Amino acid sequence: MDKSNALAAFSALSQPTRLDVFRLLIRAGKAGMAAGEIAEALDVKQNTMSANLSVLHQAGLVHSTREGRSIRYAANLDATRGLIAFLVEDCCGGHPDQCQPLLKEIAC
Repeated sequence: MDKSNALAAFSALSQPTRLDVFRLLIRAGKAGMAAGEIAEALDVKQNTMSANLSVLHQAGLVHSTREGRSIRYAANLDATRGLIAFLVEDCCGGHPDQCQPLLKEIAC
């Protein structure tokens, strides 16, 4: 992930509802959730949720698939891994063995 993509991701996640949505979708896994389910789970109006999902989608943090009249959203795990890798790229001053506790903590 390059710097401009990382900045877009950080910007998208810097709003409380969008951060909550992203974390909810991470927990939902590959199956994701329908937009209405997300709005209901977080007690957010559907039009507000739609705007927040759009920002996350534009930042590349979520992807969507249409299911009839509904849209299902899921976290983009490749982008998430890319963002984490960007953050720890220079970890431990070139001594990757020192990063092992961090890597163990973030591993599934």
